[in-house]
Amino acid sequence: MSALTHGGLGRRIAYYRSVVRPKMTQRQLAEAACVSLGTIRKIERGERGVTDATLEAIAGALGVDPGRLRTDRGSSHTAVQDALPALSAAIAAYDVPDEGPIQPLSDLRTAVEEVVRWRLAAQYTRIARRVPDLLVELARAYHQCPAHERPELAQLLVSAYRSADAVAYKYGAFDLSARLVELMRWAVPEAGDPLLTSSVAYVRTETFFAARSHVSGLRALEQALDTGPSPDTPLNAAMRGALHMRAAVIAGRACDVSAARTHLAEARTLADQAPEGVYYGTAFGPDSVRIHEVSVAVSLGDDHVGHALGIAREWKPPGDLPAERRSGFYIELARAQLWSGRADHAFESLKVARRIAPQHTREHPWVREDAATLRRLKRADSESLTNFAEWCAAT
Repeated sequence: MSALTHGGLGRRIAYYRSVVRPKMTQRQLAEAACVSLGTIRKIERGERGVTDATLEAIAGALGVDPGRLRTDRGSSHTAVQDALPALSAAIAAYDVPDEGPIQPLSDLRTAVEEVVRWRLAAQYTRIARRVPDLLVELARAYHQCPAHERPELAQLLVSAYRSADAVAYKYGAFDLSARLVELMRWAVPEAGDPLLTSSVAYVRTETFFAARSHVSGLRALEQALDTGPSPDTPLNAAMRGALHMRAAVIAGRACDVSAARTHLAEARTLADQAPEGVYYGTAFGPDSVRIHEVSVAVSLGDDHVGHALGIAREWKPPGDLPAERRSGFYIELARAQLWSGRADHAFESLKVARRIAPQHTREHPWVREDAATLRRLKRADSESLTNFAEWCAAT
């Protein structure tokens, strides 16, 4: 594991701690990053190097992308891209894993729960570094375990594949993403859980988004709804509602206004039966549905954009929602604002999205497109806009 020893790194950390987060002391940073106070002090004075893992922990505590702390302006993009071959190799041998050690089932469960938390927090670099070895070990455990443990290991595989897929999909490795989705579909029958099947149907929609095959994607979701559990419990209602949310968005992309409205209405009704929370790795509830209302309005465009702006005037996503979902709201809102001629507001929304989930924002294609448009509209203006466009590689 490399150690970063550039002299400016400590000064940059101190800047973000004392200026961007003005009330954060060195002790508070140390506690938030799970690093000793002495280590923080030495790093800020430039007296010791920083490993990648420590840098990520500090960046997470400060709420910034690790690349922004590096003096060489290195990005998470390189770290994730470097990890993709290992991820591809890990899933290539899903049915013939190498021999090796296997942690106890409880430890594997804890490891999967951790990468799921990273996915919801849009910590893609951490996932990319951890998940290839985890997938190999889970496959090894799955093929060697006693029969009574196999359903849970299948469920853990699905969850780990989903976290790996988040990295592949967000970073544009769509073929790899599609392979991971197919592995989820391979593993889910062994789990014997209809709700997990619904969760996989939700994720599978990514392959239709990537192929711009929106009508087919809508049809696949509606088939999943036809065969899914009835909403007779809050958990069942949440899983069914998540499918309706997803169907509403892809219907919007297909320009099917009627279907988008119908699925949104169903999602709203089901959200009344399930408190906001994360169900089988997917956030659902009244706030998530409202975010999807914005997404659907932006997907439909034209006269519908005003609805997205109206929601944003009266409501903002609460801070306890997953970071990826909250940042997505501001990315969608920025597009609506840009289309409505509110360039300054759009840039502010993009900056909010970056503060919430830097890696998610940086890799979102709409962010690059909109930042490039904003830069053209304001050619001679705003050094911060230029810096933002360069940060997300807008052209």
